[in-house]
Amino acid sequence: MEQATKYWNVFLNVVQTKYAQFQGRADKMEFWSYVLVYIVLAIAVSIVGAILRLDILITIFQLALLVPSFAVGARRLHDIGRTGWWQLLVLIPIIGLIVLIYFWVQNSQQGENQFGANPQPTAN
Repeated sequence: MEQATKYWNVFLNVVQTKYAQFQGRADKMEFWSYVLVYIVLAIAVSIVGAILRLDILITIFQLALLVPSFAVGARRLHDIGRTGWWQLLVLIPIIGLIVLIYFWVQNSQQGENQFGANPQPTAN
C-alpha cells in the first residue's frame, strides 16, 4: 500500500506542478510511476464509462492528461540526453513505440547534460 501511495504522489506531482513543464529531466521512477497510474486510471475510467454508457469519459480523461503525458515523456528523453521531439516516433506504427520504450527504459545520464542536472544523481 505504501508503494501505491508513492506512485500516486508522483503522478499527482507531475499533473499538478509539472503539467506543461517540458524543460528539465525526469528519472525512470517519475516517468514509469506516471505511466502506471495513468494506465490504471484509464482502465477505471473506461469501465465506469462503459457502465454508465458514457464513452466520452475516456476521451475527456485522455485529453486532460495529454499535455502532462507529453511533458513527462519529453523530460524522460532529456534524462537520457535526447530531445523531446523523439516522441514523434509514436507516429510510426508499432516500430516507433518500440523504439520509444527502448529509450524510456535506459538509465539516466550521469551528472549534468544539456537539459539540466540529473534528478537522481545516485540512483538509476
